[in-house]
Amino acid sequence: MRRREFIAGLGGAAAWQLAARAQQPALPVIGLLNGVSFEAYANRVAAFRQGLNEVGFVEGQNVAIEYRSADGHPERLPALAADLVRRQVGVIVAIGGDTSPRAAMAETASIPIVFATGGDALAERLVASLSRPTENVTGVTFLNGTLGPKRLQLLCEALRGCPNLAFLASSKDYAGGFFEVSAANLRAAARSLGRELVVFDVDTEQAIDSAFAAMAQQRIAALVVSPDAFLNSRRDQIVKLAAHHSIPAMYSNREYVPAGGLMSYGVELYALYRQAGVYAGRILKGAKPADLPVIQPTKFELVINLKAAKALNFEFPTLIRALADEVIE
Repeated sequence: MRRREFIAGLGGAAAWQLAARAQQPALPVIGLLNGVSFEAYANRVAAFRQGLNEVGFVEGQNVAIEYRSADGHPERLPALAADLVRRQVGVIVAIGGDTSPRAAMAETASIPIVFATGGDALAERLVASLSRPTENVTGVTFLNGTLGPKRLQLLCEALRGCPNLAFLASSKDYAGGFFEVSAANLRAAARSLGRELVVFDVDTEQAIDSAFAAMAQQRIAALVVSPDAFLNSRRDQIVKLAAHHSIPAMYSNREYVPAGGLMSYGVELYALYRQAGVYAGRILKGAKPADLPVIQPTKFELVINLKAAKALNFEFPTLIRALADEVIE
């Protein structure tokens, strides 16, 4: 074969490959809408991707993910959700607070939405039914708000009594009066134990600093931290302040404890985020959200930190040690 013919043949092959590549369908796109930073939710997003992998989707190979983060500023969520709708993504996965799915739902009634929320999806009217969700909305609900009284009880048992307690929360992550309901339920639980509860509602880093200063001044004996998206984004700040002011604290999820927190009680988050990935993948394959029941937690875990306890000059009772699913030395 002549050199000129060989080169022409190469050019023709290259042109054919480019044409074939141009004819390949675009990858399906998932819009991941997060009320908190992706840095703070790195482990949860990894669990979500694992769920996608389980149903055959690998990011960058046969699915693309558009990441949108409000970085703890829920007022940014509507614009971020609107952008995903304009891009006509195949499904929106809303995480990082109860305001995230609400923002997505306000922008579209046709694009499927999968939520992963700490609240009660039914009570907060994200869906009309847990078994037969809203037409384009389904997901996983952690029911974190209902665990407040149990967290308070375990904390008091660990400390062998505490005359007064504080509840640190951020009302900007709640909607429809559920912050007031959550605080009232925890106050009632404290009263049933003969304890006084002081509520601190914070919405900025500076407000968290001020709240801990007030707790120290009021000689608060122990603290329950609410499972709010904003507070989760300030995890390291809260753990350091609790240690600095020597305030024993109970947290909503295990991520606080390896960071230096005393103890946590909550759902097995990563399993639920993995399931959100499974649902997103099934929807991309043609499943309808209304046919995918909202998933509720079945496993709860207690994690304790012996080093943090030692720094506070106390030891966990034998019962708490026995109940713990994980003990960090």
